[in-house]
Amino acid sequence: MSRVAPPISASAPDLVTDAQVVDPDHGGVPGADQRNFALLVMHQVLFRIGWVFKTESIVMPYFLDAIGGGPIIRSLLMVLNRLGASVPPALYARRLKLMKQKRWSLYATTTGSGVPFAIIAAVWWSEVWREADGSVAPWTKWFFLAMYAWFFVVTGLNQLSLQVIQGKLVRANLRGRLFTAGVVIGSPLSILAVWLLMPGWLARPDGFALIFAAPAVLFFLSGLAMLAIRETSDSYTEVREPGWRRLVRAARLAFEDPKLRPVAISAVLYSAAFTLFPHYQAMARESAGEAFNIQSLVTWTITQHTAVAVISFLAGPIADWFGARRAVQMTMFGAALAPFTAIFLAKGAGLGDGQAFWLVFLPLGCTPVTNKMLLNYTLELVGREHHTLYSSSIGLCLALPVIVMSPIVGVLVAWLGAAPVFVLMATILLAGGVQSLWLAETRTKE
Repeated sequence: MSRVAPPISASAPDLVTDAQVVDPDHGGVPGADQRNFALLVMHQVLFRIGWVFKTESIVMPYFLDAIGGGPIIRSLLMVLNRLGASVPPALYARRLKLMKQKRWSLYATTTGSGVPFAIIAAVWWSEVWREADGSVAPWTKWFFLAMYAWFFVVTGLNQLSLQVIQGKLVRANLRGRLFTAGVVIGSPLSILAVWLLMPGWLARPDGFALIFAAPAVLFFLSGLAMLAIRETSDSYTEVREPGWRRLVRAARLAFEDPKLRPVAISAVLYSAAFTLFPHYQAMARESAGEAFNIQSLVTWTITQHTAVAVISFLAGPIADWFGARRAVQMTMFGAALAPFTAIFLAKGAGLGDGQAFWLVFLPLGCTPVTNKMLLNYTLELVGREHHTLYSSSIGLCLALPVIVMSPIVGVLVAWLGAAPVFVLMATILLAGGVQSLWLAETRTKE
């Protein structure tokens, strides 16, 4: 018998429960819980190892600067990032909801995430990007941005698919554990891969081809793990509507649902963190001056992913035991320390040589954890049939301010320098942390 989701108004207050865990109807095949959990961990581990080679705060902006970017073009990385993470998922949400088995979506989008990196690797290896005099052709940076946009459209669909299949197969009080397992296992392996491979690759003239090929291969392997997932078939129906109307409904829902509104405001304020991502490595390079060594990229990458692992090791159990709300509050205040630390190390007494700048990437490790915890908290507010819409709604809140502000931040960094812009964004992040104190509790004492 088909399960028909009730119509959702813009406010939908009746969908949100008070002070209880919303544990969805279990969508796994009986007896397959441990198998599915292990496969989802494997998926996340492999994906994380691939992701480490294209970190938005380090590797990608450095590469873009190397091929002719600058503060304004560099800021487009986060515009493309957040566009892909918001609009395509909102348009895709209905199709994903009606899909009988969600694993096929996660498989296709995970393997598809590697395709643009495979193309970039092939182009860089072929050296067609070189002019006759050996310089970088002007079209190279625009080609890179186009591939990057493609990647984040597919990755946006991938993250929504992961949220939905996690809501279907993993109970609410185990989702933090799933996230922690993926990070605590994946981060050491990612760090080992960077430590063993990246120094040698960065030293080679064709090294970036290998750096781009790594995520292509690992995303493909990560997708294969989804073929072994065992889930029951869903049978939902939902009225067809134009994609733009669903976008509008998701945006309205964020501020008209009384329980979702505090999450939406926190997400909007927190999104300031993403606008600064591409500029950290540039601030470090400017601080170091002629003393800058390209191998610093390895140190920064290892530091950030070590921090992610440690913070996740704390945030995951806190989310399981006390609710995702507590984890959100902890990581949001932690993320606000990153821009303040960057300013101090770049301008502080005796630290202007950039040698201590690796410390910035410790609090920066809070950023991806906060993003995940905000979405996990959203899953606790509603039943499984509404996970796609509510996740899309918060995704828009995390994305739209970045899309608008990132080019402005790029212009301001070019005009005023990084320090005053970092102070402004850090203040907004602190306001987001304060706002998170008003999030509703979703867990009972039991």
